[in-house]
Amino acid sequence: MKTLSISPDFTIEDIHKIREQNYERTKGMTVEEKVAYYNNLGKEAEREIERRRMRKRKS
Repeated sequence: MKTLSISPDFTIEDIHKIREQNYERTKGMTVEEKVAYYNNLGKEAEREIERRRMRKRKS
């Protein structure tokens, strides 16, 4: 799937693009698959936050 191009101003159109992409990624998934999908995204976000915290502490 292609990467979204979000404007620096983060407009309402950007929100619509994100929602459309999320719909396209999940439209054929069962409820269980969606739960796993979003849980994995959350775990990835947590790891990224921790990486950024560690970098900030080092600087």
